Amino acid sequence: MTHANEHAGHGREADRRSLAVALAITVSYTAAEVVGGLLTGSLALLADAAHMLSDNLSLGLALFALWLSSRPPTPERSFGYKRAEILAALFNGVTLVAISLWIFYEAYRRLQEPPQVMGGWVAAVAVAGLAVNAAAAWVLMRPGSESLNLQGALRHVLADLLGSFGVLASGLIILLTGWYPADPLISALIGLLILASSWRLLRDSVNILLEAAPQGVDPAEIGRRMASTTGVAEVHDLHVWTITSGFPALSAHVLVSAGEDCHAKRRELEHLLREEYGISHTTLQVDHAGDHATHGTRFLPLNTKRKPHHNI
Repeated sequence: MTHANEHAGHGREADRRSLAVALAITVSYTAAEVVGGLLTGSLALLADAAHMLSDNLSLGLALFALWLSSRPPTPERSFGYKRAEILAALFNGVTLVAISLWIFYEAYRRLQEPPQVMGGWVAAVAVAGLAVNAAAAWVLMRPGSESLNLQGALRHVLADLLGSFGVLASGLIILLTGWYPADPLISALIGLLILASSWRLLRDSVNILLEAAPQGVDPAEIGRRMASTTGVAEVHDLHVWTITSGFPALSAHVLVSAGEDCHAKRRELEHLLREEYGISHTTLQVDHAGDHATHGTRFLPLNTKRKPHHNI
């Protein structure tokens, strides 16, 4: 096993432990919050309880996806099930949106005729929720983890932590002023916070599934950098994408000058991509210039007068 693979294995095991502990924490509190919301009549508390329930589902799904992604590759699935983590992250993002829409609907309905809410009990349950969600978030904030799957679970918990603050504010306002519309209004605010937290998760997971270049990586810059290497005549058919979180990949067709050692130049380019761009999974086809027709975007050495163009 290589050092990189061993490090990735340790990272997945640490992610697994974090998710399992966070799941145990949130499950232990969800039932109490549901009962508290029903007894007090608080929509804010029920909204937070619904999000807690989704936390349990998302954490369980994230754990399952992590196990599935660790299964070895097969001839039919050359990358195994690594994309399972991204699918779980996408599902978590979609559920965040669905929960927000439900909260908006319930808040609108209750604003028409605000029900009486037991503010003191709402505040008490919210304080317990703050402690539970803070503990779960702390467990999931593992330094150095690039897992979008773990980030999806963390965003669920952070949104719930914000929700607990909202529930506490709702309970205190009702307890001190008796103004019952505070409950649905703060619930709508919780819904907005949850909706906002889903955006990055949905964007990143969809980008990975659509084979977009990793965030912060400029394929054109990489192509020009590869083409500027001594002995490289041209780089084309360059593709950069992400297999799963923290696993970028690259493929390209490289043409080298006559007399150059294709194998040595391939190793040199692989070293460049690994050291300068952190891309260690590469597939490079290296041939001598003039032996092959070129297609797609072409990257040429900087000292040439020809300009990169697109072949149709």
